[in-house]
Amino acid sequence: MTEPRHAAPDEEQPQVVVNDRRRIDPETGEVRPPAHAAPEEGAPASEEPLVAEVVDEVAAELKTQLDERTADLQRLTAEYANYRKRVERDREAVITNAKASVASELLSVLDDIERAAAHGDLTGAFKAVADKLVSTLQKSGLEPFAHEGEAFDPSVHEAVQHSTSPDVDGPTVSAVLRRGYTFGEKLVRPALVAVTDHEPAAAAPAEDA
Repeated sequence: MTEPRHAAPDEEQPQVVVNDRRRIDPETGEVRPPAHAAPEEGAPASEEPLVAEVVDEVAAELKTQLDERTADLQRLTAEYANYRKRVERDREAVITNAKASVASELLSVLDDIERAAAHGDLTGAFKAVADKLVSTLQKSGLEPFAHEGEAFDPSVHEAVQHSTSPDVDGPTVSAVLRRGYTFGEKLVRPALVAVTDHEPAAAAPAEDA
């Protein structure tokens, strides 16, 4: 049987530490303050730098996303504004073309009115109706053009007669055979005109010596 080993007199005995975890001090009867645990060895002294770094990264990511969304919104706003302008322009073009089409159907009536006025037949109730029709069409955008003495413009004038004269400096409308009309910037009908071109004056005959 093995006998228990007794420590030698010179051998150091382990020190026993007893922690009193009682909240009430048995001697004074007062409540002891809570003990704070010491930070573990190797643990960071403070987590504030790490938290600040995470906050900065999140803020930078949010700013990047905000900038991207703002750019997308600006692009969509510009595209929508261009779309509205294009739709409005197309709508106005459709309306103008429709009005010009209706007005062009009445040009023959305007020609008859103009001939009647030239012959002195535009009088009484007929004149009142004719004036109202002409006024309404002009308010809608229909405008007559071509007058004697103005320069000939092949883009709006159609020459059906031609002559020459030393009295003009260049191609000139000498007679309007049929009035031309525009509707806004649209040419509805060219004018039929007679054109007189410049002719140099004949040289005077030399006197006999």
